[in-house]
Amino acid sequence: MCGIVGIVGNKPVAERLVDALKRLEYRGYDSAGVATINDGKLDRRRAEGKLFNLETKLAGDPLPGSIGIAHTRWATHGVPNETNAHPHFVEGVAVVHNGIIENFSEIKEELAAEGATFTTQTDTEVVAQLLAKYRREGLGRREAMHEMLRHVTGAYALAVIFQDDPSTIMAARSGPPLAIGFGDGEMFLGSDAIALSPFTNRIAYLHDGDWAVIGKQGAHIFDIDGNPVDRPVQISSASAYMIDKGNHRHFMEKEIYEQPEVISHALSHYVDFAEHTVRDMASDIDFANLHGLAISACGTAYLAGLVGKYWFERYARLPVEIDVASEFRYREMPLSKDQAALFISQSGETADTLASLRYCRDNGLKIGAVVNVKESTIARESDAVFPILAGPEIGVASTKAFTCQLAVLASLALAAGRARGTITEAEEKQLVKSLAEMPRIMSQVLNAVQPQIEALSRDLSKFKDVLYLGRGTSYPLALEGALKLKEISYIHAEGYAAGELKHGPIALIDENMPVIVIAPFDRFFEKTVSNMQEVAARGGKIIFITDGKGAAASKLETMATIVLPVVAEIISPMVYSIPIQLLAYHTAVFMGTDVDQPRNLAKSVTVE
Repeated sequence: MCGIVGIVGNKPVAERLVDALKRLEYRGYDSAGVATINDGKLDRRRAEGKLFNLETKLAGDPLPGSIGIAHTRWATHGVPNETNAHPHFVEGVAVVHNGIIENFSEIKEELAAEGATFTTQTDTEVVAQLLAKYRREGLGRREAMHEMLRHVTGAYALAVIFQDDPSTIMAARSGPPLAIGFGDGEMFLGSDAIALSPFTNRIAYLHDGDWAVIGKQGAHIFDIDGNPVDRPVQISSASAYMIDKGNHRHFMEKEIYEQPEVISHALSHYVDFAEHTVRDMASDIDFANLHGLAISACGTAYLAGLVGKYWFERYARLPVEIDVASEFRYREMPLSKDQAALFISQSGETADTLASLRYCRDNGLKIGAVVNVKESTIARESDAVFPILAGPEIGVASTKAFTCQLAVLASLALAAGRARGTITEAEEKQLVKSLAEMPRIMSQVLNAVQPQIEALSRDLSKFKDVLYLGRGTSYPLALEGALKLKEISYIHAEGYAAGELKHGPIALIDENMPVIVIAPFDRFFEKTVSNMQEVAARGGKIIFITDGKGAAASKLETMATIVLPVVAEIISPMVYSIPIQLLAYHTAVFMGTDVDQPRNLAKSVTVE
């Protein structure tokens, strides 16, 4: 995840900006840069690789100035080199950016047709180009900023300085977090409170859609329509040595809200957003010549693998065997060398998963690892490592690691489909376009459904048993929803394939058994609605998670209907993960349980 820092100060800022960036290194990056204004002139230093390289440049060629912005970049559009490193300069405008500008291709084409010259491969440059264009057309700095925000689409955090205003930083947020720090005659901006902890503990968090004008004495914050808004100043407990909850009550809540950002960076590792293609997977696993794939994992990672099975079989026509690792390792599954095995683990240290990996390796299979920790044992013992790039996950109940696992598996399935010739070039481009839209859609969903789900959770917390139903990739989500609820609220919950309802679980249905139905308006919808009717006929209370088309098509009375946007089928598992995570989280909060460290559970299970 990219890191952003800014200072409007009363003394030189370059060294302090780099020190603040060091506190964001845990987010991951591949280049870095800093820009300041001094004597009415913008200047910058940038370097590929680690911050040490940037520090070396600054030691040899110092950068004066008491206002500046700085950035650590995780490459999404364009290779990781000094040219693509931020800040980007265009005609007296400097920009740093975290996220994805989804419509950058269209904007770039329009600006190029008007004569603009682009010097980088990044999506970020269109922001600087737009701002420069609006200034040339006579708009003031604030007006140019507001007009730019009205034209870009995506999930982004931005910091901007103008050469002709050496006293102001402008910032904007739509998805990735941004915090404003209040000092004594100085003001600060950062991706999170950790970066700002050496300077101040007085923090205000921008909300989605906010943009701000930050000067030495304070900040003016506006909503997307340009109306002034107030955001409370909080006292942060962040230190340089710990990951902070920010303005969230629990790490789990923070990690739920981080998903649009971390997924954008996970996807950027596997797909080319500019060309709408899957990147070449340079690995020892030859998907084109495989006759089968074995997937194994535990807990939530297993459920991610279960969704992946649907994708590999649909898009790559590749048969998949999947089992929980604790069973896989003992059932003596017959294996052949024309198969490969894929193991999924957040920590990369899960004991049963590691044992299953070694069983497959002993049988001569090529091994792939989908892990969050690239230095883990599972990663070291695999032939190919597919990092999920979720960043540190503190909450025991997995959230952002689950959706990043899904994003990586979707990308791998498309890569396998291309290698096997089972998807066309046009299909690949359309599917990748859908993946590219996901961070923005997830951010919208988080803002839209949270109030409704928080209110609904108060009612759900009164029940002792809950049933989840789904079909297709929504079936693993039903299992995941039930797992999340039981993990952190301690309410008994079960997930079932909707078609299995009348094969047993229907006996449990009554007015004391809420049934949560996950059903986007897809090819399974009508069958799932039939199962809902069976629940309604027996007095069951239905919580219906669907989209606008599904809500309009269903005539059933529900306890609640949570309406999400209509999305492409390939991204629905990630988008529909959000309401099931929030439902579990808020229910647990109302019940007063230890959300981040639920009883009897550990983050990494390293024993059988």
